[in-house]
Amino acid sequence: MNRCPITYEEIGENANYSVSGLHLLSRNLDDLQVFPYDMDEQIQLAKEMATKISIQGVQPKLSARLDVRQQIFIPVEIMGRYILKPQNQLYSYLPENEDLTMKLAAIAGCEVPLHGLIRSKDGRLTYFIKRFDRRGRAGKLPVEDFAQLAGLSRDTKYEYSIEKVIGLLDKYMTFPVIEKAKFFRLFLVNFLLGNEDAHLKNYSVITRSQKQELSPCYDLINSTLAMEGRASEESALPLNGKKRKLARNDIVRYLGGQRLSLTEKTLNSILSEVKRAAQLWPDVIAQSFIPPKYIAAYRDIVQDRYKRVFE
Repeated sequence: MNRCPITYEEIGENANYSVSGLHLLSRNLDDLQVFPYDMDEQIQLAKEMATKISIQGVQPKLSARLDVRQQIFIPVEIMGRYILKPQNQLYSYLPENEDLTMKLAAIAGCEVPLHGLIRSKDGRLTYFIKRFDRRGRAGKLPVEDFAQLAGLSRDTKYEYSIEKVIGLLDKYMTFPVIEKAKFFRLFLVNFLLGNEDAHLKNYSVITRSQKQELSPCYDLINSTLAMEGRASEESALPLNGKKRKLARNDIVRYLGGQRLSLTEKTLNSILSEVKRAAQLWPDVIAQSFIPPKYIAAYRDIVQDRYKRVFE
């Protein structure tokens, strides 16, 4: 069965993308050319760009723009509107993993940018995400990650706690109560989806319409799956003094109730919405582009975490 790598919709055997998937990128796009770089070429290009573009991180990343007239993504060092992530030499199927995890988070009510997978010249898939800090032809919205807010660096991004993160919400957000509810939802979703690597640089504050708020989600990966059983933690930042063996009391009662001071009504609303979303996740996982041998493993991780929160 052939599926669109942007939307997971069924498509014809000779098609590469669905019409709706292409139209998410541009209403004027009726096809998309193969990205003309293989994995090794993409990684080399990412290395060459690393000191010239404003996107950093462990995963190789390319800055790109979409040329609608030529129907192709083009790597650029400036004015890029998209970030592309090729296959990783250390961890298998990270683009497919990230794309799926972002889609599952969106179903659970988290704000995510436009994202998907594109086909590269070696037949492998490359992940793309639209930059949420760009506006208009040359506009840029102010964004600071939480490591910057905390006065920490890439090397010290794990030297913090969830409790201290809440202090950053109080200090920097225009409406902390609203952002605390969003943060609780994201923490819960990260836990359920096995994203144990959500460190300080994976949270950001963005200024939109003169309001400082949590940025859309990014870098959501089921790292427990990517590590293939080698992950020893469940949270990159400690909560209630621990990074593993987290349970409902830690997440709901302690984080949601005591530390974030969310009302019972707000907590129950978020829990109900995420619980309903979780019922839809297995079908989406089955439709994704992670290999069949990983589908059961992804589901098992979610099921285990789900039981610890909801049962």
